[in-house]
Amino acid sequence: MQTRRTFLAAGIAAPAVLRGAKSYSWAEIEKMIARGDVKGKLAKSDLPTPALLLDMDAFEHNVTRMATHARDRKRSLRPHGKTHKCPEIARRLVQAGAVGACGAKLSEAEVFGQHGIRGLLVTTSVVGKYKLERAIRLAKLAPDTMFVTDNTQNAADLNDAARAAGLKLNVAIDLLVGNRTGIKTGEPAAALAESIAKLSHIRFAGLQAYCGQASHVKGWEARRKSSEEWMGKAVETRRMIERRGIEVRLLTGGSTGTYNIDSEIDGVDELQPGSFMFMDVDYNIIGGKDGGEHYGDFQNSLTVYTTVVSKPDDSYVVVDGGLKAFSTDKPFPPRLKEDPAIRYNFGGDEHGKLTLAGKALSVGDKAEFIAPHCDPTVNLYDRIYCTRGAGVEAVWRIAARGMSQ
Repeated sequence: MQTRRTFLAAGIAAPAVLRGAKSYSWAEIEKMIARGDVKGKLAKSDLPTPALLLDMDAFEHNVTRMATHARDRKRSLRPHGKTHKCPEIARRLVQAGAVGACGAKLSEAEVFGQHGIRGLLVTTSVVGKYKLERAIRLAKLAPDTMFVTDNTQNAADLNDAARAAGLKLNVAIDLLVGNRTGIKTGEPAAALAESIAKLSHIRFAGLQAYCGQASHVKGWEARRKSSEEWMGKAVETRRMIERRGIEVRLLTGGSTGTYNIDSEIDGVDELQPGSFMFMDVDYNIIGGKDGGEHYGDFQNSLTVYTTVVSKPDDSYVVVDGGLKAFSTDKPFPPRLKEDPAIRYNFGGDEHGKLTLAGKALSVGDKAEFIAPHCDPTVNLYDRIYCTRGAGVEAVWRIAARGMSQ
C-alpha cells in the first residue's frame, strides 16, 4: 500500500544500500556537491530544494532512441544546446552519435567550444561589430563552426571579418519556414546563395530550416501536413540553388515534435531537435503518431524536486518551488510527476500550492514536477543533479546558463 511517504518521490530517507549508517552534515554535503563526489553517497532527499533533476535511465533511453532513429534513416543529428546548456550533456550526445551541437546564440556556442565540443552550429545570425569579433574568435578555436545569415549585408560583414582575420567562415542561409528569422524561400534565398558564393572568405555551408510553428501542432497528422508543407519549400529552394551550380552540402532542421516527419523527407540531411532528451508538459500534449493525445515517444527525464514547507489546512500544502523554479511562458502549470490529478498553482516567486484532493501530504514530504517548458526551466538553475532511482549519481554544471547574447 502506498503511503504519503512513498507517494511522491521515493527515498525520503536514503536507503541503507546507498549510505549505510552514515549521516552527513550539510557542510559535508555541500563539499560533495561542489566536488561532484556524490555517487553512492547522496540520495535525492539530501539535495537542497528546489533542485533540477535528471533521471539518467530516462535520459539515456531518450538519447538512444533519437540517435538510433537518425542513424537508421541516414540523417545526421545535431541536438540543440539551448535545451540543456550543459557541456557534459553535449558530450554525452556526441558520444551517442551526434555530429555536434547547435547553439541558439553565440554565447552558448562559445561555452560549448571552450569545453571541447566541436561541430557547432550557431542558429541565430551574428550581428554587430563585437559579436563578429567573437565569432572570429570562436572560429579560430573551433574551425568547423557554422554560422547563419539571412541577408547580404550580414554576409558581407562576416566576409570582411573573416578576411581581416585571414580565415574562412562556414556560413549557412537561414530560411524563413517558421515565424521568426530567415530569408524567404525560393528566389530570395537562391539569390542570397549566389551572392555568398562570390564572397572570398565565406564557405557556403548549406541551408537551415527550422519550422517552429509545426513542432507543437496538436495531432500527428496535422503536424505532418504542416511540417511537410514548409520543409518542402526548403527542399525546393535547395534544388533551385543546386540548379544554379552551387553545391548545397547541408539542409538542417527539425524538432522534437517533427523528428519522425522531417527524417522521411528527401533532401533533409540533418535533425536538430532539443527537448526530446528532457521532455515537458508542452510536448506531452501534442499527440502521438498512434493517434493518442499523449506524445510518448520520449520519457520525461527532467524534473524539479521540491519540499512541502507548509500545510495551512487539510485542503492544500505549499512547496518551495514557485515562479523562480519553473518556466512561466505556458498557459498550464507544472505537473506533479507521480499524480497529475493533484493540481499545482503558482503561489508567488518562491512557492507553489498543491490542492490535495484527498491525498495525505505533510511538511517535509517531497514533490517532483514535470516542467511546463524544459528549456527556460533549465536556464533557472546552476546545476543539474543526475539521479538513478533514489540515488544521486553525478552533478553537472549548466555552464551556459544565462548565455543568451
